[in-house]
Amino acid sequence: MAPDNPVIAEQQPIVEVPERGVDLVLFTAVLGLITLGTIEVFSASAVYAMQKTGDSTFFLERQLIWLVLGFGAMWAGAAMNYRWLRRHTYKLLLISLVLLAAVPFLGANINAARRWFVFGPLSFQPVEVAKLALISYLAYSLAKKADKVKTFTVGFVPHLVVCAVMMVLLLMQPDLGSSLILGAMTLTLLFVAGAKVSYLMFAVLAAAPVVYQMIVGTPWRLKRFMAFFNPEAYADGVAYQIMQSLIAVGSGGVSGVGLGEGRQQLGYMPEMHNDFILASVGEELGFIGVCAVIGLFLVVVWRGVRAALGARDVYGTYLTFGITVTFAYQALINAGVVLGALPAKGLTLPFVSYGGTSLVTSMFLAGLILNVSRRTPPPPERKRAVVNRVGATRRKRRAVVLRRPEAKGA
Repeated sequence: MAPDNPVIAEQQPIVEVPERGVDLVLFTAVLGLITLGTIEVFSASAVYAMQKTGDSTFFLERQLIWLVLGFGAMWAGAAMNYRWLRRHTYKLLLISLVLLAAVPFLGANINAARRWFVFGPLSFQPVEVAKLALISYLAYSLAKKADKVKTFTVGFVPHLVVCAVMMVLLLMQPDLGSSLILGAMTLTLLFVAGAKVSYLMFAVLAAAPVVYQMIVGTPWRLKRFMAFFNPEAYADGVAYQIMQSLIAVGSGGVSGVGLGEGRQQLGYMPEMHNDFILASVGEELGFIGVCAVIGLFLVVVWRGVRAALGARDVYGTYLTFGITVTFAYQALINAGVVLGALPAKGLTLPFVSYGGTSLVTSMFLAGLILNVSRRTPPPPERKRAVVNRVGATRRKRRAVVLRRPEAKGA
């Protein structure tokens, strides 16, 4: 039954916004990285797993379990209403800060660092949740403040304070690599949002003495830094992994020695399936394999930026751009370390390295990019139609209001 008042019937026009299909280019790029990573995880860990556990498929089996969970997380990220994150941004931020504060005291000590909560055979790394929480917070706050981002006290300082708190908690673990990723992502989002370059430069200059002290004031970090300039002098110590990585990549040549034929995984480079998985790719698949991995990441970045520019709302734009930038920085730093262009940092290669929390979280974030890329804004002609309908509704409403006094007087 239609309402009697036509003004009420047209008061809130319903517009069906068309959605794109799934971004198959992005999905294929992510699937390619995951497939290549799974193959290389098995190839790089088989001998190491046999020595440690007596089962050459030990790490592969666990990687496949995490992949099943990861595909579920990717589906959830692609199917959910991403605005749910906006509504629960501060809850997620608080949870991540509590977890980061607790892990140095309650986490497991693995390789002289407390970055994980261990539950039996499973482990959980809070920094992965912190990445999502910080990206969501920045997207929500920057979208809400709009032009106020250009102001120092309202638009710049609060975001920097939240990021700085997370970085301090990460340094307590210690995890300098992840803290630098969060700092770089925050400054990039602020730059995109319109923050003044002078403010960004001030933040970088203010952080420089802290980073310097963290390196110089910590003996093992100083050794790593010195080994970057002269790895041969530290080949038996902190530069051992770097030297073996360079040997692996160099021996691979153009086309590699073949899948499963790598020599560095025969005990020369332990735990090659983690942070140095790209070295295994370089040895077995050569320069072509490394270029393929870098090319797939470039596709992920391209489609992520495309999704951000075509998002339906500003929150979606910042959310997608923050995720894409995080992927780009982490892949860039990991590749730089493996190829000897950057000092050693404990960062995994997204989608490729062995890992539970990192893999599942990365796939969930990729799902969010797929989610935002489907929700496109209406075309210009549809926007004009909406404006015309709303304008007509307002004119009819004013006409009804103006006729009411006349009706009373009659």
